[in-house]
Amino acid sequence: MTPRWGGVVPSVAAAVLCTVVLSACDPRAGAAGAEGSAAPKATGAEGSAVAALDALPVKGRAPKTGYDRTRVFGPAWSDNTTAPGGHNGCDTRNDVLRRDLANVAGKNASRCVVASGVLEHDPYTGKRIDFTRGQTTSMAVQIDHIVALSDAWQKGAQQLTQDQREALANDGLNLIAADGPANQQKSDADAATWLPANKSFRCPYVARQIAVKKKYKLWVTSAERDAMRRVLNTCPTQPLPDEQSAGVAFAR
Repeated sequence: MTPRWGGVVPSVAAAVLCTVVLSACDPRAGAAGAEGSAAPKATGAEGSAVAALDALPVKGRAPKTGYDRTRVFGPAWSDNTTAPGGHNGCDTRNDVLRRDLANVAGKNASRCVVASGVLEHDPYTGKRIDFTRGQTTSMAVQIDHIVALSDAWQKGAQQLTQDQREALANDGLNLIAADGPANQQKSDADAATWLPANKSFRCPYVARQIAVKKKYKLWVTSAERDAMRRVLNTCPTQPLPDEQSAGVAFAR
């Protein structure tokens, strides 16, 4: 005999309950928090990374045709750019090392060249890294483009002027000192295919990517937008950084 609840077949009772409390029977209710699934959309306050993400154009990747790092983004670590901190007499790589490392020591009394220092809390792995300049040691700490240049090329940078592209490649907002192997693992990935292993840095990382894409009028793919959204749903009030608030400017 089929079990009954108060004289009503359970499936019928459930249907009645659904009519009264629709949300309780919405099949999406349990899926929202599942790993990798679409999460509830947070409302972005003005000045937040969420609001800026909502305003970014969403398009597919453009072909990588014509991409050549030096030709389209200029020589690596040029000081001669319109980026904040440009023309300060130091190349951009050393600017980032001086900004992001602690206990910095210069080379041969140079105010620019960083001979050693400590990355006290690597943003990508969370570990401490001692940096010593040398042929076999310098790559322990690398300078990462938070928005990879080849990714930028496929998402709007082809429409920028040469000066704007060189500024993007040397802008402190888009640069960070990080663990060398983690940077190599990231390569030219966007947020849809790579996020820092250090989960505490994922919100600031995604916010910096959004800030760069907003500043240089780049777009995101739908998969990239969704990945960013999943991260920001854990920190809906994450602010959109700028050179001042994020402390990413270079000393002059």
